[in-house]
Amino acid sequence: MSESETSEAAQSSEAAQPALRCDFCGREAAHVRRVALDRDYDRLQLPHAVRYACPECSEAKERERQRGSAP
Repeated sequence: MSESETSEAAQSSEAAQPALRCDFCGREAAHVRRVALDRDYDRLQLPHAVRYACPECSEAKERERQRGSAP
């Protein structure tokens, strides 16, 4: 397979993947994140709805969490 064919196959595979959606703002995103463990932060032990954030919402949530205002 040539380099251009490999590139086309990768692009086709990416296009076939379903769009990801941020659970906070609702926008489609190429990547989403979920922080579950960090120092003094353990979302694996608490019952809660699993939600994923786009990079912008993830950064905003991280700033709020560091200030102590996020649940």
